[in-house]
Amino acid sequence: MQESSTRQRLLDAALSLVWGNSYGSVGVDEICQLADVKKGSFYHAFKSKSDLATAAFEYYWEQKRPHYDQLFSPLLPPLERLNGYCKLIVDDQKQKHKLGGKVLGCPFNSVGCELSTQDENVRQKARELSNRVVKYIESAVRDLMEEGLIEVADAAELAKEIYAYSAGVVTQAKIDNDIKSVERIAPGICRLLGVKTLLNP
Repeated sequence: MQESSTRQRLLDAALSLVWGNSYGSVGVDEICQLADVKKGSFYHAFKSKSDLATAAFEYYWEQKRPHYDQLFSPLLPPLERLNGYCKLIVDDQKQKHKLGGKVLGCPFNSVGCELSTQDENVRQKARELSNRVVKYIESAVRDLMEEGLIEVADAAELAKEIYAYSAGVVTQAKIDNDIKSVERIAPGICRLLGVKTLLNP
């Protein structure tokens, strides 16, 4: 029970510190201090900071997955699914901005970019989580095609473009620290799909 509690506190601390700052600027000592965990206990729970980072990514995803499952339910119209996806991103970024006054971006995209040439395990985990989101988007794109609402040659490729666009908007919003700019996501996805709106008439 104690080991589980230690691990949980370290995951929460890592997400908070790394997401709010950067991977490189946050050390194990700082993570342990916030988690109220001794350094020896850290290395009992995780082999390294890199190991903690990949575990924190998975932990973050497990928190988000129920929202994605609900938003991308096949019972919902595909445009409504994509609108929910945009709203989830915008609401999440606005909530974080309200708390800290900064646009934080996506944690695994931010750290994935930071470490893509330095830590293969972190890069692979960031890529894996991105691909999971792309699969949700692809399911909505395929249903749009089947319903005759859009005409595209490759649903998987368009899903990747939609994800890349939304990730790019959030990253630029982080650079600019401009929370309003994340609202560009839905109009931009409409242009990629060739539809007027993601909202139901």
